[in-house]
Amino acid sequence: MSLTIHEVSKLNRIIRLAEKLIEKGSKRSANGRNGNALRVKGSTRKRRSGRELVHFRKMLKAERKKGIPVAEIARKHGISTAYIYLL
Repeated sequence: MSLTIHEVSKLNRIIRLAEKLIEKGSKRSANGRNGNALRVKGSTRKRRSGRELVHFRKMLKAERKKGIPVAEIARKHGISTAYIYLL
């Protein structure tokens, strides 16, 4: 199969575009911004239920009464500030 000069140039253009997309994708994943922008770095989501949830909420309320800033509590436990204010 023989390709014309015009067809070869179109294929080269497609290859260049694909390389740019791959490079852009690798930069994005290297920054850790591959769709999980809301996730706190180094923490995983933990679902609490039952007694553990009751204990956790009491602990959060006690920390607030001690005067610890909400931002610090949220960062320490990997939760949102809105959840703390909700309590």
